Amino acid sequence: MLGKLTIDALPFYSGIAMGGALITVFGALGVVALITWLGQWRYLWIEWLTSLDHKKIGIMYVTLALIMMVRGFIDAMMMRTQQAVALDSDGYLTPDHFDQIFTSHATIMVFFVAMPFLVGLFNVVVPQQIGARDVAFPFMNSVSLWLTASGAALVIISLVIGKFSTAGWSAHPPYSEAQFSPGVGVDYWIWAILVSGVGSMLTGINFLVTIVKRRAPGMRLMMMPLFTWTALCTSILIVFAFPALTVAAALLGLDRYLGMHFFTDGDGGNMMNYINLFWMWGHPEVYILILPAFGVYSEVVATFSGKRLFGYESLVYATVVITVLSFGVWLHHFFTLGASSDVNAFFGRVAPLIAVPTGVTIFDWLFTMYRGRLQFSVPMLFTLGFIVTFVIGGMTGVLLAVAPVDMHNTTFLVAHYHNLLIPGALFGYFAGYQYWFPKAFGFRLEEKWGRRAFWAWIVGVYLAFMPLYILGFMGMPQRLQRYYVAGWQPYLIVAEFGALFILCGITLLAIQLAVSIRDRAALAVSTGDPWNGRTLEWATASPPAAYNFAVVPHVHGIDAWWAMKQAGTAGHRPARFHDIIMAGDSSAGIVLGAMSFVFAFAMIWQIWWLAAVGGLGMFAAVLSQTFRDHAEHRILANEVEAIENRRTMAPALALGGPT
Repeated sequence: MLGKLTIDALPFYSGIAMGGALITVFGALGVVALITWLGQWRYLWIEWLTSLDHKKIGIMYVTLALIMMVRGFIDAMMMRTQQAVALDSDGYLTPDHFDQIFTSHATIMVFFVAMPFLVGLFNVVVPQQIGARDVAFPFMNSVSLWLTASGAALVIISLVIGKFSTAGWSAHPPYSEAQFSPGVGVDYWIWAILVSGVGSMLTGINFLVTIVKRRAPGMRLMMMPLFTWTALCTSILIVFAFPALTVAAALLGLDRYLGMHFFTDGDGGNMMNYINLFWMWGHPEVYILILPAFGVYSEVVATFSGKRLFGYESLVYATVVITVLSFGVWLHHFFTLGASSDVNAFFGRVAPLIAVPTGVTIFDWLFTMYRGRLQFSVPMLFTLGFIVTFVIGGMTGVLLAVAPVDMHNTTFLVAHYHNLLIPGALFGYFAGYQYWFPKAFGFRLEEKWGRRAFWAWIVGVYLAFMPLYILGFMGMPQRLQRYYVAGWQPYLIVAEFGALFILCGITLLAIQLAVSIRDRAALAVSTGDPWNGRTLEWATASPPAAYNFAVVPHVHGIDAWWAMKQAGTAGHRPARFHDIIMAGDSSAGIVLGAMSFVFAFAMIWQIWWLAAVGGLGMFAAVLSQTFRDHAEHRILANEVEAIENRRTMAPALALGGPT
């Protein structure tokens, strides 16, 4: 009846695991109880959970990312603490529990923090930057969100029922095969990746089509803001890279479920096929995460330098070159695993080349700041912190790309990719979060607490990861649960203090949000453009109406909103308004996400009747959306005019031109 699910699936194996499970369960019940007590279920369902408004979907994506960041950081804190105390001792985590933690930490941070964060920013900003009223496929956008949330829920539920994978975030065979990982941990990983991967794939398709087909009249490709350019290139990377990961995870699942031998060397398969497929996705994924942050930095630098971006064209070309080269470097992750010398030579030459366009972007930002009227706001602080720290990570990456130098199984690698992804990606998302928060909510985030959070983060990153470079040179392997070299411990203790500083940074960001909500009247933006911005998203009210633009703007050059302000055409109202057709709300997206969770959970535990229920539920959700006769709603012209009249604080609610 319940397949492999028994009472032994509860985390009795560890008091720490049981404590985490109880916190998860009671935390979820507490949220449900609070919403019920406030009587907000109807409001949440109508205004948020079933909404197809791209801005609300973006806010829910970012909320998911921030929640999962806390969960992922708890894993990191537990690992750092274990390694700080595990000299000549077992520490406080068993080897099996430690392996679960480092697997879930990386899985959460890549798939359920970074990906939702960048997609959330895309949703909030990109349609407005290109003068569009909506994304190309609003329902697909909702499905993407709820599939991503379902994948995250599978990772979270593994804390309570069963165990998560111990095979590492890359799940390399043979350890991820059923012979060596017979439990459900790898199955949790496979289904979380498959479900969320489909959501990411749909997002890539959606924004690729949106940017290509929904730009405002007159906006040519070489007039798009840099953030939109990075969104376009990221979408291309997603569309071409994620199928490789999906195929790898699906074939691994067939090995485990049906006894096939795609990746079992002794039975006709080849585990190198998995490694190639995984890293064929894995290295482009680095740029999927970093390119949107580059777009944020470009917008922030231009705005807070009071200047047009230096070398706009070179920034665009550099972004495109990074996109192309990112597909030609994956093999440098396994130089020593048997590829021929010619293959190693090709990838060894291509890998350092990607540093060239990256360097171009950094120099363009520096030249933009040169002689600019710099404002050291919180977004600008995160940008400056990124530039310094990312250069260090980039130089160490060039070293890793040299074929004769192999430190891939040491803490040097751990330091390198954290040195890239935290300042390179996460700092960019934080800068975008601080920069576009007033666009989404109508009030700014409090600066004082934001500055404190920045300094806690930057100090924490240096303390947490610079010692790991040294330990890598000293020969410390990564993922050690215990060790017997006394000289390593002082550096690991320093890294533990770095993790504590990052914990302070997360706490300070939470305090900043709470204080900003409390003082939102004082922090309210007096116009729709609190930063004196340059791009079209600042032409609408903050927060904007559901339709973004009452009248679709005409674009005549780069930095369209800045040009309109300089020409004195910003804020002109049209002679008359017109009806606007927008996508209607739909519950099919959240139902599809919920049923996909049920289906995946049932497949993990081999509860076949429940899997049938989940499969039928997914089919019914898609079918119900297909047969919706009134999937759109019309906002009448007089209603549009009334909405625009209420939004008198925004200086440019309609920009002239045809609807």
